[in-house]
Amino acid sequence: MLQDIEPYLACPHCARPLTLDGRTLRCPGGHSHDLAKQGYVSLLAGDAHTGTGDTADMVAARGDFLAAGHYRPIADALAEAAVEALADAGGHRPGVDGPAELVADLGAGTGHYLAHVLDALPGRPGAALDISKYALRRAARAHPRIGAVVCDAWRPLPLLDASAGLVLNVFAPRNGPEIRRVLRPGGTLLLVSPTSRHLRELVDSLGLLSVDEEKQRRIDEKLGPYLTPAGRHEVEFTMRLSAEDVRTVVGMGPSAWHTDPARLAERLAALPDPVEVTASVTVAAYRR
Repeated sequence: MLQDIEPYLACPHCARPLTLDGRTLRCPGGHSHDLAKQGYVSLLAGDAHTGTGDTADMVAARGDFLAAGHYRPIADALAEAAVEALADAGGHRPGVDGPAELVADLGAGTGHYLAHVLDALPGRPGAALDISKYALRRAARAHPRIGAVVCDAWRPLPLLDASAGLVLNVFAPRNGPEIRRVLRPGGTLLLVSPTSRHLRELVDSLGLLSVDEEKQRRIDEKLGPYLTPAGRHEVEFTMRLSAEDVRTVVGMGPSAWHTDPARLAERLAALPDPVEVTASVTVAAYRR
């Protein structure tokens, strides 16, 4: 599956193009990167650390929750925005205007959202970029046009300059300078971030991490030097979650690093089953 994204990949050591040779990516500088048997490739620099990546348990929880369809309205809104962004920016028509433009998902996790977007964009290849090998084992199988790459969002991304027509970023770290570098002129970043109302019924009752009401403003300020805002809208809906669903949504997100299991179990037992929970995100577009 890496064949589809090979033309867009760059060596993490020298930034030169990579070529797929059997099950190894090689660059003209002599660096090589072997594909894992699970289908992904690691393009981390030698001194990179993966301790901040999602654990196997977090990835399993995310896979279960997303597969159940609880966040389907978010995926649908993202796919619709992707189609609109490429149409507005004059994106290439695969097979008509030349090679298909890459869709890169920075912090792709299991590849759930990228796969949904690719379904709406026939012919375009997708690069799932994440630091968690556990997540990318799933992403490599999430769609036939996804290539999964281990990398660090805070380092130079292993993509060539201006190689992507669209970058996705869903509940994930964002590196403004690198996103600008890999986007072609006129390309778009679609960024999904939680509002302060996201999971609000669970934040206080379970002691979860809350979202700052100024989050969107801070995002705009950090991206401002590199990209131009191109519109945004909110997606908000109510989910009916079982006790197991609630346990799963807590386990898949950043609160998983900060909750005591015993304390969480006590608080979960006090919730109604099922419980109505608000999902609330902003889908924002930024253009190079």
